Amino acid sequence: MTLADRQADLVSALDRHAALAIAVSGGVDSMVLTYLASRFSRASVTAVHAVSPAVPALATARVEAHARRHAWALRLVDARELEDPSYRANPVNRCFHCKTNLYACIRKVTSGPIASGTNIDDLGDYRPGLEAARQYGVVHPFVEAGLHKADIYALARAHGLDDLAALPAQPCLASRIETGIGVDATSLRFIEATENELGALLPATSAIRCRIIAGGICVECAPLPQDDARARIEQRMHELCRADGRRFIGMRPYRRGSAFLRDAAE
Repeated sequence: MTLADRQADLVSALDRHAALAIAVSGGVDSMVLTYLASRFSRASVTAVHAVSPAVPALATARVEAHARRHAWALRLVDARELEDPSYRANPVNRCFHCKTNLYACIRKVTSGPIASGTNIDDLGDYRPGLEAARQYGVVHPFVEAGLHKADIYALARAHGLDDLAALPAQPCLASRIETGIGVDATSLRFIEATENELGALLPATSAIRCRIIAGGICVECAPLPQDDARARIEQRMHELCRADGRRFIGMRPYRRGSAFLRDAAE
């Protein structure tokens, strides 16, 4: 099947709806979905982006920039997940509580279908947010069309969305906090500021995670910097952590979030 065939299948899935409110996080999946839905489908599309301490400011800026460039109808909302004690407690199914708050917030601004950027690859991972999506009747057009993550990146390249095609995975900032350690705005700001600073020291395509774990602060990178570059980053991390009353415990290779959850359970 060609990429054009896959796009046609996606547009068919989108065209089943007269209107869609797409939950746009600022990551490649939801951004590409919104672009394609707005440009090619018959559905009336509204992009809904949640602004919160768990969402990097760079993600919000990316959503706003694309909305201006492509004339999206954009709604900014505050899901207020930090007001939810179940979310703040950071249980293993934190994403369920996060998405429950998000979809409840979106439901207040639309009575029509809500869509997500979930793709086929996501179904093989631990995604408690999918249960929240099921409860709110959220539709997953990429899944309906059989699209994988690689297809989404290919579509981004095909449509000249170069910034999205080069974008590493962009989970929320709370995903950096080990299960069982409470989520708070101060920790989220520290994570965001640290990752922004390290991002300026590493190649633009690097995956960077500042993890808060039981022993202190750990930084994960892909690729992992070597020699002088690693020494400079480690020195800077010691400085940042001391200034914030935290302890830096080292660097390690980047691993996806599900591996991080398994570590917490061990």
